[in-house]
Amino acid sequence: MPSQKALIRRPSPRLAEGLVTHIERAKVDVDLAVEQWEAYAEALRTHGWETVEVDPADDCPDSVFVEDTVVVFRNVALISRPGAESRRGETAGVEEAVARLGCSVNWIWEPGTLDGGDILKVGDTVYVGRGGRTNAAGVQQLRAAFEPLGARVVAVPVSKVLHLKSAVTALPDGTVIGHEALVDTPTLFPRFLAVPEESGAHVVLLGGGKLLMAESAPKTAELLADLGHEPVLVDISEFEKLEGCVTCLSVRLRELYV
Repeated sequence: MPSQKALIRRPSPRLAEGLVTHIERAKVDVDLAVEQWEAYAEALRTHGWETVEVDPADDCPDSVFVEDTVVVFRNVALISRPGAESRRGETAGVEEAVARLGCSVNWIWEPGTLDGGDILKVGDTVYVGRGGRTNAAGVQQLRAAFEPLGARVVAVPVSKVLHLKSAVTALPDGTVIGHEALVDTPTLFPRFLAVPEESGAHVVLLGGGKLLMAESAPKTAELLADLGHEPVLVDISEFEKLEGCVTCLSVRLRELYV
């Protein structure tokens, strides 16, 4: 049967020093962030996910955003090479964790850069955001790793937000959702639904029609509930101050057959 494992990583004590690129820096309450992270992890477990904690990387302020360090397709884990040099120390612990789970491990090599937050998987289609943190060589290496496994890799421009998944994610039926002002080219997606709030663009599919979402998007939650989905809301205010969202706080491993 398919797996329901989620990699997570405890926030660094230096979280408040995390990078910001498209928003004004705001003061981060690290103690509150740890509480919010624990509630996020509990929400995953409550809905049937086994959380797998990656060893902390306390010297890396952004390390809680574990999604950026690896992309998994089928049973192949592609270890990223983050576009921000200060984040490259985050990958070693994640590499160990996915290897322990039985993944086949590949790597993005110099001159490629790729952040996992730039990858949106919809069925066998793998959208990759080309912009801030992911370069053309990173896109080429992603293609080389995943196309032989049956992936269709589609590169899309990203210029208004940090990562592709800062702009769009997908519903269980494959409809891509996004806050239109932040999406470079909505027409690249076969089905696109505009949502009213920036943080409403981010959903984690928990299974059974349930969508993990940020509390900061009540109008979007109402819209998605009206469409027959079941929003599960979590407060991630401290991570939003660092351009974080519900997707980047975990890596969902759905295709490790166990």
